[in-house]
Amino acid sequence: MSPVSPANANEVKSTTSTNGAAPKTKGGHNFEYDVLVLGGGPGGYPAAIRSAQLGMKVGCVERENLGGVCLNWGCIPTKALLKNAEIYHNMQEAKEWGISFDNMKVDFTQVIGRSRGVSEKVVKGIEYLFRKNKIELIKGSGVMTGKNSIEVTATDGSRKTVTAKNIVIATGARARMLPGLKPDGKQILSSTEAMIMDHIPASITIIGAGAIGMEFAYFYHTFGTKVTVIEMMPNILPVEDTEVSVELEKIYKKKGMTIFTKTKVNGVKVEKGKTIVEIESTENGTKQSIEAECTLIAIGVQGNSENIGLEKLGIKTTKGFIDVNDFMQTSVEGIYAVGDIAGPPWLAHVATHEGIVAAEMIAEGHSHPLDYDNVPGCTYCWPQVASVGSTERALKEKGVKYKVGKFPFTALGKAKAINETEGFVKLLFDEKYGELLGAHLIGPEVTELLQELVVARGHGATAESLMRTIHAHPTLSEAIMEAAAVAQGEVIHL
Repeated sequence: MSPVSPANANEVKSTTSTNGAAPKTKGGHNFEYDVLVLGGGPGGYPAAIRSAQLGMKVGCVERENLGGVCLNWGCIPTKALLKNAEIYHNMQEAKEWGISFDNMKVDFTQVIGRSRGVSEKVVKGIEYLFRKNKIELIKGSGVMTGKNSIEVTATDGSRKTVTAKNIVIATGARARMLPGLKPDGKQILSSTEAMIMDHIPASITIIGAGAIGMEFAYFYHTFGTKVTVIEMMPNILPVEDTEVSVELEKIYKKKGMTIFTKTKVNGVKVEKGKTIVEIESTENGTKQSIEAECTLIAIGVQGNSENIGLEKLGIKTTKGFIDVNDFMQTSVEGIYAVGDIAGPPWLAHVATHEGIVAAEMIAEGHSHPLDYDNVPGCTYCWPQVASVGSTERALKEKGVKYKVGKFPFTALGKAKAINETEGFVKLLFDEKYGELLGAHLIGPEVTELLQELVVARGHGATAESLMRTIHAHPTLSEAIMEAAAVAQGEVIHL
């Protein structure tokens, strides 16, 4: 978090009200709400719900559906799509399990429809929680006109101003596009268009090999699309431990995916219903053109900070994201910012916890700041990738002395039983005290296995404590115990 010093950084007091009575400031001015949240995504709606739980009268301004990008166009619907891909992949290998059938077909319209249906159900769940907690949903686009007021423009153009003692900005972020390119839903795609295609494209070029890029690469490749991935950094999933990134790249190239790393994009154009991406190697300057039916731009996000009144109020920002302190306070007293608009890490689970921190600060004047060094990161391609803490290269750069415990799924009984033996668990421990510094996993269901290690780090676990903790057999989680034993030089099954 960027350091800021709002007037109420050290003394934050709020007179809570029941969910019915209008709150008052010390000056006696009446406000409609104790807390007014601008944006109902994974940062905004938890901030609203937690505020209501703490007895405050809460309103939430949202121009579209509750749940933000995550529930409507990100986390939830994409995981539904990826489950479809996993099932299709398993059915293609059914003969290995003694199962055979004829004429397997894919109804891609139903694949997309199921994903949209899952999203709608989850959104309805948030709407129910708003009603349960007596949170007033104010439909429309909001602009802050003062430190205690937001002007809301409804879809019919009508306007009204609502007031609150405290404001929580949770406007999120959107996909960043290359200059001059706009998604058209046919040839040029952002992640939104990529998840509602009306057919399986014959070929796709994906620019950017982060989590979003690699999840869509896996999805479309599984359904038979010719996939080309372009990444400017030395490895795909560049924020992950290098060994994990190299392993995933090796697996995907073996499956027939084309991957360019250390490669920049010089231009993208559409000709005769095709996209042509001009690329250049940053190593040797080699240039070539990649032709495909469509191109997905997955190069990151930019904050939704324009036209919401930040400049008028003097709220400090950095590169389009709002500066906040450890308690989500902005540079203006009584105004908070949470989620993607407050900067990295741009993760829904981080946004949710930030929303809770802001709500508790407003209601009680104190909260527990997030430990950004212990944030789990997951990529839901197959094999899955998951991590927490420091990478090996980060420890080397810092000069930290460490030891490595690495255990492959090929040596694990449960992995063999379910025929998912690709990947490994890699744990990094402090050399002197044995403290768990980082965990990096690639393999079956590692996005679920990771949470044990997040909790372990939060409680000061060591190689010794992980190794001595009995793990049920046969399970995939045994790979964690075995990796810790490798670091201790006491592994049994390797």
